[in-house]
Amino acid sequence: MSDSNELAETRTDWAEDRTILANERTFAGWMRTGMACLGVALGLKAVFSGFSPTWVPKLVANVFVIVAIFIFWSARNKSCQTLRRMQDHATTPQPTTNMTLIAVVMTVGAVATGAILWWL
Repeated sequence: MSDSNELAETRTDWAEDRTILANERTFAGWMRTGMACLGVALGLKAVFSGFSPTWVPKLVANVFVIVAIFIFWSARNKSCQTLRRMQDHATTPQPTTNMTLIAVVMTVGAVATGAILWWL
């Protein structure tokens, strides 16, 4: 009976490690989605640059910049929340400070992109 319990605990430990790694992949996926929103913002600005009044394409492009920022921080918050619930065993999870740093850098880049789009 003891061997059965040890095997069950080992499987649970592995499952938690897989969940930690899946959480990191999901975080990366949401970061890519945020970057895609920035790409849409750039594309809208490029395609509709001749549109009059000029503030309309800028406003629409900046909506996508805001959505990108929301995605970055939602992904960070959810990922950190998941990591707090998990215990690592054989894997070393990404520190939550790294996820925060990535979200900060992506936000700064998105704000800069929005500013550049508005003044072009």
